[in-house]
Amino acid sequence: MTDAPDLSTTFEGKIDLGIIGGTGLYHLDCLEPIAVLPAMRTPWGETSSPITVSRVVGDSSEHFHVAFIARHGLHHEYPPTRVPFRANMAALKHLECKAVLSFSAVGSLQQHIKPRDFVLPQQVIDRTKGIRESSYFNDVGLVGHVGFGKPFSRSFAEYVHQFAHLLENPSSSEPCLLHFNDELTVVCMEGPQFSTRAESKMYRMIGGDVINMSVLPEAKLARECEIPYQMICMSTDYDAWRDEEEPVTVETVIGNLQNNGRNANVLASKIITEMSNEMPDFMLSGDGLKGSVKMSISTRPEAFSKDTLEHLKFLFPDYW
Repeated sequence: MTDAPDLSTTFEGKIDLGIIGGTGLYHLDCLEPIAVLPAMRTPWGETSSPITVSRVVGDSSEHFHVAFIARHGLHHEYPPTRVPFRANMAALKHLECKAVLSFSAVGSLQQHIKPRDFVLPQQVIDRTKGIRESSYFNDVGLVGHVGFGKPFSRSFAEYVHQFAHLLENPSSSEPCLLHFNDELTVVCMEGPQFSTRAESKMYRMIGGDVINMSVLPEAKLARECEIPYQMICMSTDYDAWRDEEEPVTVETVIGNLQNNGRNANVLASKIITEMSNEMPDFMLSGDGLKGSVKMSISTRPEAFSKDTLEHLKFLFPDYW
């Protein structure tokens, strides 16, 4: 999807849907690439990969544009702590992206969420260590407090959940499920090491359902950009909490990733195709987020520094 040197390196239109790919998701069958933008430079650095812009295959959908960013780089060179999250989300915002669909491998913290099941979380527990840049409003002279009580777009999750029947598990009699309710919680840990058994048990006790290393600050930054955001979590293992099993290994994760990749492709392709035929209301309306950032800034505009103002205009050219 990104190996196309003959494609344009510029794109003048607007992006309808942004996709941030986790491990194993680098191609969607329903898309035809039309441009590959070199890693975009933003006020917060460069994106983790070039941005592939595609249109949906089929004449009736040719005006629906999707932008794809490989979260960890084209060759998986960025560890979770070093992913340029702010640049990735800022680039999508700058391209006027209407919504972001994110994919991530996760470990399961609950027996009923099996490896190869998918999860649509609605809550987050932050167990990162404060070394990731998690806001666009951390500079001196710019104070902003954006609401984050509901970290994901429930409307987006509902839209995705209607396609749960598409998930398959051909190598097993166990069906692949797409779990969704308002209390489903993803724990975000720092990594890159996996959890200890004691930590994994603690995460279960405090309400975690799945665990990964990438939902934060991605979800926070999407909210600061006023972009509806939903992560699709793809379970690869039971983490380390089960006493009767050995702790998770990379080999286990990779084996299930390969099975999850096919389902991710099918699910994402269906979502994109349906959106291109009829854009859902939450994308047209902004899911109630439009204007929320402007109202959250406590600092008076005349106190912004020149650099601060330029940074904000990269995200919100019409606000100040």
